[in-house]
Amino acid sequence: MIACCYIVGSEVLFRMTGGTFFYEAAKYLVILYILTGLFYNGISGTAYSYFIYLVLLVPSIIVAYVEIGYDSNLRTNVAFVLSGPVCLGLSALYLFDKKIKVADLLDVIKYLSLPIISMTIYLFLYNPSIKDTLRGTQSNFAASGGFGPNQVATILGLGMFALTVRLFMKSPNLFLKVFNIILLGIISYRGIVTFSRGGILTAIVMIAAFLYLLYKKSSGRQKGRIVYSFFLLSILGVSVWVFSSSQTGGLIDKRYANQDKLGRGKEDLSTGRVDLFLDDLQGFIDNPFLGVGANGAKELRLKNGFGLKASHNEVSRLLSEHGLFAIIILFILIVKPFLYRHTNKGNVFFFAFLGFWFATINHSAMRISASAFIYALALLNVYYEKRPIRRKRIIQKR
Repeated sequence: MIACCYIVGSEVLFRMTGGTFFYEAAKYLVILYILTGLFYNGISGTAYSYFIYLVLLVPSIIVAYVEIGYDSNLRTNVAFVLSGPVCLGLSALYLFDKKIKVADLLDVIKYLSLPIISMTIYLFLYNPSIKDTLRGTQSNFAASGGFGPNQVATILGLGMFALTVRLFMKSPNLFLKVFNIILLGIISYRGIVTFSRGGILTAIVMIAAFLYLLYKKSSGRQKGRIVYSFFLLSILGVSVWVFSSSQTGGLIDKRYANQDKLGRGKEDLSTGRVDLFLDDLQGFIDNPFLGVGANGAKELRLKNGFGLKASHNEVSRLLSEHGLFAIIILFILIVKPFLYRHTNKGNVFFFAFLGFWFATINHSAMRISASAFIYALALLNVYYEKRPIRRKRIIQKR
């Protein structure tokens, strides 16, 4: 789990710096680690739903072979869109009902944050002055290390969540609180100035879901500490936003208000994603049973003269490319975690992890391995170690 989290956190850094063997290497590396874990540790007897999920992905490959053919490269046309879903399925198989102490899970989250801190440092070195790169309220590639702002903001948002967890659960003294607050503020600032809203809004959803469960599960004394830390978090949030607004000349305020640099409202809040979503749904309507095949939606857009545009929404892509099988797939992915949660409520990060998956697949599909592996973390059986009862030794006087 630690190895997978480290790869998940470093994937975008490797991509933006050309430090990976090929674009999808991180997903395959996570799959390799998971297969190793499956070989040594096996799977839970109640995880069969995710095996069914993996089997349901197969028909789309057959349809792609029949409808599209192999004129294009197999790996880029089929494996590109299925590597993420397969990574999710295998990760869920391995982690479902896997027992883990909350202290160990906090270590896992720590290793997730380390490469994100490295990426943040790289962003400052690549683009130290935000003001010099501003051209409007569109996503800022220069502030994102010359890479896709959507993916960068998503990972930085994940780092915001990880540092928030450290602040609330692994900061027993003032020094650690200040240290984690500074790191959280720096990562938040770089995430905001990418001008990509999806990753930041997802981070806010994760943090809110985590704090809700943490507060609900805590004792009276712990709730007081949570309120104190939340007060510090609120001050930090306001400060980072004011600083970001100052550094961007108020453009970031207009970005989140869906305005251009002149303050005029934009017609399309989704920046073209709604058109792709509707196009995917049309593919489902035209091919409701088996779909258009793996990567078929993008291929059809190319043939119809709309350019080589990949869907930003995994739900619509599943419906378009897998047909009726997609409905069963979505049913498994959404219902199974909640059925498990009904009897295992120890995972205080459950809604945060599941919220990250659902929010990310709806604005960035499964372009990065994080959406697949973080989903699987919601399926862990988290337990708390009971403190040993220390009994005083009674010495009998003679």
